[in-house]
Amino acid sequence: MNGKAIVDKLEDLEEQIHFYRQLGVDFLIRPENGLNDREKTSAGLISFETGPEDQAAIAAEWEKLLRRINDCRFCPLFQGRTRAVPGEGNYQARLMFVGEAPGRDEDLQGRPFVGRAGQLLTKIIEAMGFKRQEVYIANVIKCRPPENRTPRPDEVKACSPYLLHQIELINPKSIVALGKIAAEFLLQTNKSMSEIRGHFGQFKGIPVMPTFHPAYLIRNEGNREIKRLVWEDMKKVMKLLETS
Repeated sequence: MNGKAIVDKLEDLEEQIHFYRQLGVDFLIRPENGLNDREKTSAGLISFETGPEDQAAIAAEWEKLLRRINDCRFCPLFQGRTRAVPGEGNYQARLMFVGEAPGRDEDLQGRPFVGRAGQLLTKIIEAMGFKRQEVYIANVIKCRPPENRTPRPDEVKACSPYLLHQIELINPKSIVALGKIAAEFLLQTNKSMSEIRGHFGQFKGIPVMPTFHPAYLIRNEGNREIKRLVWEDMKKVMKLLETS
């Protein structure tokens, strides 16, 4: 590695540490530490702990589900999409993140959380001691609403079976609901985010932590208190995972 590459690496590290400090992180975790073989499974793969027949059955179920999402025409949103955005990550993840709906970048790439908000989410995931491919990331809505508007109730109703099936297949130890739409759907509540964030709810026995959407943090970039609150929420999730 030449001198310039080393300087670039150090600058990247300095920027990352600065971000963690803004979040209120008072320690760093190496992603490899404390992870068992199941948690280290790469994105979209099934652990070798699962028998060959089970692996094939699970893979086939996922393939069928992803095909259904990509071909879906259950609501008018399909008419304006470039690509559907099913979700991505570890099919046996202990931790799942659920957002609202794809944005422009996600619509173009067919992947969730790849724009500016996605980059922030990735940093949060890494600050928690995970790699992005070790968790599963999805949205309630699989196609981009026009101009990134809030999904309508009929669109949520039409699309929600896909997310429900994903949660059933993954069966995570915890879910982080990113923003109001995800929290309302998973917790069946009309309370504001300020009322429910930071407090675990339940979705079919799975602990759900509602917190602010990364896009909200970006819109309030100068507000360190919001970042601190999100990090406090993530620390609660980390503690739960340590004991489950």
